[in-house]
Formats: sequence, C-alpha cells, structure tokens
Amino acid sequence: MEKEQSAELAMLFSGVKNAGNLDYVTGWYKKAAEYIQGTQIECAFVSTNSICQGQQVPILWPNLFARGVHINFAHQTFKWSNEARGNAAVYCIIVGFSLRNRTEKQLFLYDDIKGEPKAQTVKWINAYLADAQHVFIDSRSSVLDTQTNPMVFGSMPNDGGNLIIEENEYASFLQQEPEAERYIRPFLGAEEFINNKKRYCLWLLNAEPQHLKKCPLIVARLQKVREHRGGSNREATRKLAQTPSLFGEIRQPESGHYLLVPSTSSERRKYIPIGFMNSSDISSNANLLVPNATLYEFGVLTSQMHMAWMRTVCGRLEMRYRYSAQIVYNNFPWPDISEEQKAAIMQKAQAVLDARAQFPDSSLADLYDPNTMPPVLTKAHAALDSAVDKLYRKAPFPDDAARVALLFELYGKKTEALLTGKRKRGRG
Repeated sequence: MEKEQSAELAMLFSGVKNAGNLDYVTGWYKKAAEYIQGTQIECAFVSTNSICQGQQVPILWPNLFARGVHINFAHQTFKWSNEARGNAAVYCIIVGFSLRNRTEKQLFLYDDIKGEPKAQTVKWINAYLADAQHVFIDSRSSVLDTQTNPMVFGSMPNDGGNLIIEENEYASFLQQEPEAERYIRPFLGAEEFINNKKRYCLWLLNAEPQHLKKCPLIVARLQKVREHRGGSNREATRKLAQTPSLFGEIRQPESGHYLLVPSTSSERRKYIPIGFMNSSDISSNANLLVPNATLYEFGVLTSQMHMAWMRTVCGRLEMRYRYSAQIVYNNFPWPDISEEQKAAIMQKAQAVLDARAQFPDSSLADLYDPNTMPPVLTKAHAALDSAVDKLYRKAPFPDDAARVALLFELYGKKTEALLTGKRKRGRG
C-alpha cells in the first residue's frame, strides 16, 4: 500500500519542477505534508531555494513541523541548468522529509567559494538546511542586542537624476561652476563602492541660499528636481517638490564614521566587502548603513562568524547574497565582551583596513576576488576571524556549520530572554 501511495505522491508532485512562483512551490510542500499523514512515506522535492531563506522560513516551516515533518536529507543551494531555450539557470535546493525522524541525516553542504557540495552525516537539519536545532529568524524591526547601533538604508535622491553628477560630467561641471565644489560629495551605490567607480552628488543640506544663487547650473538642476517631483503620481513625492535641494530621504550621518554594507554581493566572495566610511562620503539607498560605528562593529561584521550567519539566513538574488537589516543584522547574536576584548578586535579590524590601503589602485571587487585576494589581506582577515571566534568560545570552530549551530543556539537563548523579560514586565 505504501509503495502505491509513494508512486501516487511522486506523480502528484512531479509538477513542482515547473513551479512558476513561490506560493505555488510552498503549496506543494504543504500538500505533501498533509498527504503523508499516518504513513511512513518519504518524499523529496527539487525546488527553488527561496523557501529555505529569509522571511519565507518562519512562514512555511513551522506549519510543516507542526504536522510532524522531519527533514532527513537535503542539498543546499546549487545552480541547475535545464533544457529550456537559452539554457536558463534555476537556483535550487533538494529537501527530503517524512514523519519518521532518522537518527542520522544526510546534508550536502554547498561551498559557494569552491562551487561544489560536501556530504555530511548530521543529527539535525533545520529549515535553513543547517546542522542545527529548529529556530525561526523572524523579520525584526529593531536590533536583538539593544546596545548595538541600528542599521538603516542609505539616502535616496528621488530626483530624476538631477542631483547626481556622473564621472564624465564632473570636470566640465566644475570648470563651468567652480563655486559648486563645496557642495559636491562622492556618491556611493553598491556598484560604485565595490568596483571603485566614481560618481558624485550635490549635497545641499544647510547650503546658504546666497551661495546657491551664484551657481546657475545648480539652480537649473534644482528646478528640474522640482518639476520631476511635482509631476509624480505619489502624494509623498509631490510634497518633496517643496524642498528640491534635499534628497528625498536623508539618513546620512553628519559626522564620524559609518559602516557601509552593499545590499547585494557575489556569492564567490568569502567576505562581503564592508566599508568603514567617513561621513563626507554619501551612501545611496543601494547600501545599508550603521551610523556612528566604531572599528569594533566593523571587525565583527566583516568576520567569518558574521559571514556564516549571513550566508545561512539571508535571502538570495539567484546565488548572490541579499543582505537585510530586518533578517540578518537585527537578529545577529552579538557576543558579550570586555573592553580588553573590544580593543583587540578594533586593532585587528584596523589591520584589515591597512591591508586594503596597500592596494589603492585595486577595487574591493579585485581585493575580495578569491583568485586575486592579496596574501596580506587574507592574513589580516584570518587574524580577525580567529579573534572574533574567541569572543564566542575558546575552542576553534572546525567550519562554518559549527559557527552557525552555535549562533542559532545563542539566538534561541537571547530571544527567550527577551520573551521572559516581557512576561515579567507584563505581570508587573
């Protein structure tokens, strides 16, 4: 009977490979979990990787686990080229599950850097396809550790391109209007930051009106900003026409340093290139920022510990990492440290920046390409990784899977402590 049911199930769900959207894929998983109730049937899907990433995990998987489902084997994200016209690529996972909980499970860990899987026998496979107990990383609007500075998007011009000065315009613009130099700042999207491309913007916050009147090219651009915003079909944008000299959304810190995290980064890199930036460099909303950051925050976030967390819980654009404040940063379990430990991390973080500075003509894309990463930078990162690892435990971590398992455990403890605190305050 079970063989017949298994065959019927395979036929029923054979269409999953043609799933056109996420709702359709998750529906097959839910239907399979319902179908196998009261049986020993084991089933598996090759499906889009999104269901085990980001915000989708706490939506789908608690429902499946509540039905008694156990993941018994899985393969992390891989690229599958099919026979469609143009040899279209789909980014897939394989998930095998049943109501029977195997004591030994098979997990194929995919190494983004090497581009190959590695089979492991594990005791746990959670919804993120990690060797760790079940936790669900919900979207969080504020940081889990309240002593940590919040992460925000960069500033958005909403200007029709009129506050932006491209590299090929820069020299001509200044030649015609030298008075404008005081208002021109480097403007960094993710593309410019990673690839060392030049782009500029007019940053007119607190600009003196009498100075602006001496800059007819600026005034002409502001008129175009006003017209662009005034013609919008969105009321909020039309209101911005009243202040054409300002970006539509301003989140740039006015002083000090900030961390710049590109929203999207290549999966080939061992580390997301994170910037420790001066406030005079304006970041666009293609990046995420941590204002008023120190070298300590830079050191922890650019470490292998944080990268392992990011790779596990983030969403992806195809295979590329999509960094999210709500999922990745706000839920990251920071270690409890002493001032002495903090100083040591800051010293090693500075060594990473110093190593980068030795190659002023190389972009971050060059520096963090696994084939061209300079040995001095590799060595600096390794020292930083070791120091950050020791903030979490004394024994070395054998691999990223062990790092992630500990971070999930720590996340569970920290969230439970938050809930306990809320219950106590409620009773009070």
